[in-house]
Amino acid sequence: MTGPSERRVDPDVDLRVPADRGELAAHPAAVLGAVAAGGALGALARAGAQALVPHPPTGFPWATLGVNVSGCLLIGVLMAVLTARPAGPLARPFLGVGVLGGFTTFSTYVVDGQRAVLAGAPGTALAYLAATLVGALLAVAAGDAVAARLLARAGSGAPR
Repeated sequence: MTGPSERRVDPDVDLRVPADRGELAAHPAAVLGAVAAGGALGALARAGAQALVPHPPTGFPWATLGVNVSGCLLIGVLMAVLTARPAGPLARPFLGVGVLGGFTTFSTYVVDGQRAVLAGAPGTALAYLAATLVGALLAVAAGDAVAARLLARAGSGAPR
């Protein structure tokens, strides 16, 4: 079994990667359509989460933190799953780049931090920015590691 750092890096749609270049060149409308459709779904899910848990400019942006950390966890899981069990050529563009790329949001992360600072809550901004960064990095690593272990265990026939 290989660990997460020993597996092949599986980037999003990257024209420098021969497999991605071939799929994008062969079916550009399908790949771009998959990314766009997934992105719309992810963005709608994020907007829904943010509408359910609004916050004032000086408040802690729990919805954006939750979206970014849970999205990173799911990105880690997705990459482990697609590495262990390759799927169709549109799975990664649709789910990874589209759905999860549209769901997570670096721009809102930065705007929320800026709004908190401008509203006179620099402590809240710093706590939020740090919590998101640390939480997202830990979440993607945990999602990848746990999913890879579970997939390896399921593949080996070991009892659950």
